[in-house]
Amino acid sequence: MAPAVGTAMPTDETVSVDGTRLHYRDAGDPDDPTAVLLHGGIIDAAHVSWGAVIEPLAEDCHVVAPDLLGYGESALPPGPYPVSRHVDAIEGAVDQLPLDEPTVVGLSLGGAVGLGLALRRPNLVDDLLLIDSYGLGRELPNGLLSYALARVQLFNKVAIALFRRNRRITRASLGGIVADMDALPEDAVDAVFEEVQRPTAGVAFRRFRSAEVTRTGYRTVFVDELPDLTVPTRLLHGAADEVVPLAWAERAADRIPESELVVLDDCAHWPPREAPETVVEHVREIAHR
Repeated sequence: MAPAVGTAMPTDETVSVDGTRLHYRDAGDPDDPTAVLLHGGIIDAAHVSWGAVIEPLAEDCHVVAPDLLGYGESALPPGPYPVSRHVDAIEGAVDQLPLDEPTVVGLSLGGAVGLGLALRRPNLVDDLLLIDSYGLGRELPNGLLSYALARVQLFNKVAIALFRRNRRITRASLGGIVADMDALPEDAVDAVFEEVQRPTAGVAFRRFRSAEVTRTGYRTVFVDELPDLTVPTRLLHGAADEVVPLAWAERAADRIPESELVVLDDCAHWPPREAPETVVEHVREIAHR
């Protein structure tokens, strides 16, 4: 399906990568600078994390927001889901569409995917914006407890079953990724609650966790490769993020040759929903420079 031309309203499109269907939302004029938006993990999809970002950004940018492999309306092929597999899929999508040196924006898991792509194919990425990005440290947030939970996936399945039944429980669960629950728009909660109704919700995240969480920490860590990163990079990080430590972003900014770090005081781990206007400003500035 060919994307619509010159509209800020997102359209639903698909691309086949090695026979696997990836769904993406396309908005804006293809002649404008392109921003590829990569969402996070657990219960997420393009419209969930980027729902308040896509349309305003599309006023002067071409926006491509994929559902990562196994998330949203993208296919859920069998096998493990390490970061490298997501990088493979996004690399194939960028090659096929094709997109001319886009700005790649990644949130959490999507940050690690964007970073992996920029390290592997720097000529494919014009600029990189990492938002509370995974892949910048090895330490598990709760030590061996995190490892145990990754091995015993029943807890995640039970949690998702509870979320499906009760919107209030879904809303309460978001308290771990936002700084101020009272300020979180209800449409953000609605997006998560609707997404968790999908029969495959949580499957890709459990496969990711099985592949990435080891007894000694996270498997995919790009810290040693950061000095070789040639793509200009900006890091946005919520000051109250308890999922990805701010210290990881600070270390990354020190190691990436052309980088800057912006700390968002009123955010935790979900800036695209906590401060969408700020995120749009940063993406727009980077895409148009």
